[in-house]
Amino acid sequence: MSFTRRHFLAATGAVALGAAAPALRAEAAWPNRNVRLLVPYPAGGSSDIIARFVSQPLAEALKQNVIVDNRPGANGNLGAAMVVQSDDKHTLLLCDVGALVISPSVYTKLTFDPNKDLRGVSMLAYSPHILAVHPSVQVNTLPELVALSKKERLNFAVTAMGSAPHVAGVAVEQATGAKWEYVPYKGGSQAITDTIGGQTQIIMNGMLATLPHIQSGKLKAIAVSSRARMPQIPNVPTIAEQGVTGFESGTWQGLMAPNNLPEDARQRLAKEMARIMNLPDVKAKLNEQGADVVLMPPAELDTFLAAERKRWAEVVRKGNIRLD
Repeated sequence: MSFTRRHFLAATGAVALGAAAPALRAEAAWPNRNVRLLVPYPAGGSSDIIARFVSQPLAEALKQNVIVDNRPGANGNLGAAMVVQSDDKHTLLLCDVGALVISPSVYTKLTFDPNKDLRGVSMLAYSPHILAVHPSVQVNTLPELVALSKKERLNFAVTAMGSAPHVAGVAVEQATGAKWEYVPYKGGSQAITDTIGGQTQIIMNGMLATLPHIQSGKLKAIAVSSRARMPQIPNVPTIAEQGVTGFESGTWQGLMAPNNLPEDARQRLAKEMARIMNLPDVKAKLNEQGADVVLMPPAELDTFLAAERKRWAEVVRKGNIRLD
């Protein structure tokens, strides 16, 4: 090969590498395409409400479109599996993270392990459960509801078998001796609709999605599952006040990511979500509907999830809740 040809090839190779470098940098940058915020429940539930509150400010921060994508099914496990299996690094999961860690205790067959295949980004908000009844049910307190359940068949609407509201309902049963029949739905909004319509008599669901129906009189609140009474409904006592000492449950909305999301992207997301959740309008909208902004960075969220996993696994074991 001549000296001239060797130098020509070297020069053209250098030009090619130089041209490729920006493309490589663009490929490595995150995000470089639309971000999908996957909500594994139907529209209208707590996770969906929060996803739609944060999607626009998050899009502005990331300079990419943020698309809310509802993929309900199997108590949120169908959507969670889609996030785990995604390889685009731009699909995130916004869900009830408390329910997510319950799943391995309940389901004998999962296509993924949420404890290993997903990484916490940030806790976002907490909304206690409201235990409510159709207005035609002639009770006003938890002890009265328990007594009625021993005399009449009461249908108890839950977002799904094995969901956080279902397991919380089982915990109340275990503590009080109540007896009710669980009717599973594909999400909280459908469970609320049927309880308002009288097809079911009892519901336990996140306050964020349920409070408007309490305020309108379509449902009657019996108790809240928080440690203290909620300012939005100060006359409604807690479950703990009504005989179940120390009881607390609720929906914990958080952002999770698949393992292939780069660590710098995860940390950036955590910071942006903390900023967005503290925006006055976002915070006010959530507080009006009974949700508190509760932020946890990745490491703290991991610790919380481990504690919740252990806590609810015992309730599941005692209640013999197992699903295929």
